[in-house]
Amino acid sequence: MKLNHSPIKIIPRAFPGITPAEVSELLSTSRTEQYPSGTTLCRENAIEYTFYLILEGEVEVSKVINNLEARKLKILGPGDFFGEMALIHNAPRAATVVCISNVTVLEIDKPAFEKVLKRSSSVSLAMVREISNRLRQNDKLAIDDLRIRASELAEAYQKLAEQELARREFLTSIAHELRTPLMSANGYVQLIQKGAVSKESMDPVIDTIARNIQQITALVNDILFIQEMDLIIPKFEAVDMDGIALGIVSRYQDKAVKNNVNLLFSKEDGLPKISGDAKHLERALASLVDNAIKFSPDGGDVNISLHSDEEQVIIIVSDNGVGITEKELPHIFDRFYHKDTSNGGENLFGGLGLGLAITKQVITQHFGKMLVESKPGQGTTIKLFLNIWNNK
Repeated sequence: MKLNHSPIKIIPRAFPGITPAEVSELLSTSRTEQYPSGTTLCRENAIEYTFYLILEGEVEVSKVINNLEARKLKILGPGDFFGEMALIHNAPRAATVVCISNVTVLEIDKPAFEKVLKRSSSVSLAMVREISNRLRQNDKLAIDDLRIRASELAEAYQKLAEQELARREFLTSIAHELRTPLMSANGYVQLIQKGAVSKESMDPVIDTIARNIQQITALVNDILFIQEMDLIIPKFEAVDMDGIALGIVSRYQDKAVKNNVNLLFSKEDGLPKISGDAKHLERALASLVDNAIKFSPDGGDVNISLHSDEEQVIIIVSDNGVGITEKELPHIFDRFYHKDTSNGGENLFGGLGLGLAITKQVITQHFGKMLVESKPGQGTTIKLFLNIWNNK
């Protein structure tokens, strides 16, 4: 085998000052091996006892950082060596070495290498220099690792703090949202019990009590529904989405009229069915329509339209209401995040902030996608992309 880099010439490059006799001794106790590209010569944390000196080709040295990231440390070529740490310290490999080309190496096993190391001051000196360099590199990696861990801990602490704040805000919000209708309903019930409501006023009072109870029921149902989604995996069937949308339009017409909103619906002909759970999808779309009406305090149009392409049904809900700021946009799907007022502060909006969280979770369960486009004062458009039913 003819090599472009002779071992006799490369060994002195690796160990400056080595004598010809020591070169001969190293060669007499070594073997020359060839490995194809992609071969792993050393594996991190493995117990191995071979020292390598590269004659031809290149290898890549990498190390796992923070138990996750495999970081490339360097590329070694002819004249470079590796594997000495395990021989000296009886320690596991500190890094992984992989051939990135066809490689020829001179291999020396631990017993033979130790003999040369004890007798040769030049080899010992080269080892000391190399080990010092490796220790410096390891120190830098350790510091980088600590920085990453510190950053992760800070991020985790920040998330915990945000979750705690969200929990407190949720408890405050739910207390307010439940207490108000409860107190109202309870007050009217007490008036009825005391005989303080005339027969003429009884129907409006009963309607008010019923409306407050419905509000309480809706809030509790939202909380239970989002909890149910975490625990129960829905069974997918072929779902007629235009039928669901028409039902929601009919259900929300009265609310739209009260808010001076035109609730409009359109769909393409021959719309295919989608793969999903009808109950969950109805809840998701209803949350979008309810939000669109709610955040259109000055009236306007709320449009629901259904389209399809070869693989998906696209559901679009758009309004020309108060819109969403860039700062708010990343948080609108967080549970319990809600918009209290419009940008000018003249409109006050209630709710627990579960509507969009429910919608997002339903769409995620259905392996779909959501896109949001919004500008403050100009309205919001939300697009849902859901997979077409395939019974194959």
